[in-house]
Amino acid sequence: MGSVAVGIILAVLAPLIITANVLVAIALLRLIWKTGYKGHYFVLNLAAADAMVGLSVISLVRDEFFEHFHPPQIFCVLRMAFVTCSSAASILSLTLVACYRHLAIRKPLRYFQLVTGMRVGLHLLGLWLLAAIVGFLPVLAPDFQISLQKKCSFFGVFRLSYMLIVSCMGFFPVLFLFIYLYCDMLKIASVHVQQIREVERVGLARSTTSDMKAMRTVAMLIGCFVLSWLPFFIAGIVQTVCTDCFPYKVVDSYLWLLGLCNSLLNPLLYSYWQKDVRRQLSQLAAAVKRKILHLGKARCFPSRGTKSIPTVSCLQLQD
Repeated sequence: MGSVAVGIILAVLAPLIITANVLVAIALLRLIWKTGYKGHYFVLNLAAADAMVGLSVISLVRDEFFEHFHPPQIFCVLRMAFVTCSSAASILSLTLVACYRHLAIRKPLRYFQLVTGMRVGLHLLGLWLLAAIVGFLPVLAPDFQISLQKKCSFFGVFRLSYMLIVSCMGFFPVLFLFIYLYCDMLKIASVHVQQIREVERVGLARSTTSDMKAMRTVAMLIGCFVLSWLPFFIAGIVQTVCTDCFPYKVVDSYLWLLGLCNSLLNPLLYSYWQKDVRRQLSQLAAAVKRKILHLGKARCFPSRGTKSIPTVSCLQLQD
């Protein structure tokens, strides 16, 4: 019964993740086309990575409904490697977003000189290479694999040592980096507030307001990231030391499912807190609405050709 519940949650969660991130990606593409602001590429990459998480989750739904279905070993390894790669890309994309927000606050005058197209492209390329190495490490090093005996899942096909490596070399360094960046942004913002109190300048007031908005967005993204993934990684590390301390089902299904929810929260939070993205989504919704109304009118009132046709109403057409 528990597997069916997890399957239902995954079946609902995957389309929501894909839809939310695709909409945010469209809004960001419209913004990039209008403004040319290169900082949006990192958030666009985050939306793409989260959408890939949703796509990778779709393949796992069937396994939850059919517990006795066991795919081939290599198929399960590749599938879970793709899930891990997508999740790693999402976490690393969130890291880049936080780093560049921090750069915009610390060096606002040199930000546009530092954030060049070449540098953005190299950082994104390095991000995906690192995510691929992390995700497909068990494929490259078969010693991290175990013989599939249960359903296809993370701990069902990967050794606990792989979880330990991912946690110590991936998750926790990123977590500590987030803490440092946010504390440093708080320090910078407090200095700006003191300067405002000493000398009232319009430019500084605007800078402080912009800093606080950036800090608020980063704080919400980091907070949701920690709440979503920290329980899974802590339980996974405990599992490597004490296999009986946590029920296998709790770590492998429910805590992992909580981590996947982060890919849904990211686009929701960003579209809510960022006014430009929210405006683009509103304009997109209005354009779709106008298109639907236009098609409805076109069906009821078709354009006349060379021959005159009698005017009839939609009700008459239905008769």
